[in-house]
Amino acid sequence: MLADEPAPRVPPCTEAELDALARLCRGRRVVVLSGAGCSTESGIPDYRGDGTRARARNPIRFSTYVDDAGARARYWARAMIGWPKLRAARPNPAHQALAALEQAGAITAVITQNVDRLHQAAGSREVIELHGALAEVRCLRCDAIEARDALQARLQALNPGWLEHDAALAPDGDADLEVSLADSLADFTVADCRRCAGLLKPNVVFFGEQVPQARVDRAYAQVADAERLLVLGSSLAIFSGLRFVKRAVQGGVPVAIVNVGPTRADAQAALKLEARLGELLPRLERRLVG
Repeated sequence: MLADEPAPRVPPCTEAELDALARLCRGRRVVVLSGAGCSTESGIPDYRGDGTRARARNPIRFSTYVDDAGARARYWARAMIGWPKLRAARPNPAHQALAALEQAGAITAVITQNVDRLHQAAGSREVIELHGALAEVRCLRCDAIEARDALQARLQALNPGWLEHDAALAPDGDADLEVSLADSLADFTVADCRRCAGLLKPNVVFFGEQVPQARVDRAYAQVADAERLLVLGSSLAIFSGLRFVKRAVQGGVPVAIVNVGPTRADAQAALKLEARLGELLPRLERRLVG
């Protein structure tokens, strides 16, 4: 789903379905695994949602980013336009309900596959960013961290007028530039590390990279301590998130899944619901807290 496309209609969760989810979670240590479906209602597209799969490009691979200067320039040319749109996104009722549930002690942590920091913006505190966050960039030579806003200012200085090109927001802060702009990309200047002039990269896990082991171990520890795993808005199409469902099932922890469309773990779920999270989670919050 692109930001300017209407979301497909999904019937509201029934009272019986909501009751079943509330019974499963009430009085238990609940850990949440969140995916892109938590943020689509904030206008951030996903890779596998309705309307997106046929139009979205494959995400850039780490090896391509590092080895291909042209591909790197194309990435930053698109990201420079996409960043202000991503940065302007605000938490939706799903994020807000999860923050309220954490504050009330109804959930213990959020393991998120998202890179937009909307969980933290809504007030969630115990958040494990499995794939990092686009709000930062990291130097691959000296490991220095720079705020994405600061890099954006430098990119604008290096490429005056580039933000005059408008484009729809695409997954992961990317933007759908017109093919006609391809020739202009030859003149796009990529910013280097301010400290050592090394290669900068968004502080997120690209395809072809591994999630840092310490981060994985921290997430596994949360799952091991949980009594329920609640998967929200993820198709679990990649192993990065699916591994936590597998670990929960192996440990005898019931898994509930709320997602629009099938997931790779539907057969292992104690409960699977089809619902929009911005509609369902505030109702769940009222059942568990209100």
